[in-house]
Amino acid sequence: MTAPQEAASVHAWHAHVYYTPETRPVAEQLRAWVAGRHPAAHLGRWHDAKVGPHPQSMYQIAFAPEDFPVLAPFLALNRQGLTILLHPETGRPKDDHLLHALWMGAVLLLDASNLPETEPRDA
Repeated sequence: MTAPQEAASVHAWHAHVYYTPETRPVAEQLRAWVAGRHPAAHLGRWHDAKVGPHPQSMYQIAFAPEDFPVLAPFLALNRQGLTILLHPETGRPKDDHLLHALWMGAVLLLDASNLPETEPRDA
């Protein structure tokens, strides 16, 4: 890389909250807390099986860069032992998940074969 990437290249953030059948009630509680305290966050669908690069069940929380200073610490303080992958959205999914990711809890092995280098651009 010849120059640093600027924070302005982040157009959104995603938090992937991982759970097992045993920890799903904890994931449900965290989701309800996020919904009640951060209404601008978009709560994705429950995936009770592996999907995309994710090695276990999860749901996604999508939010704007301006919400990061409040939502990221909230997740860190209230994850109750759940593993959370927090990554930026820059238009480069592989880099965003593998190189730019922040992990809360255990670092899980993602399936990089499911991640494109770049996102398709709207015409």
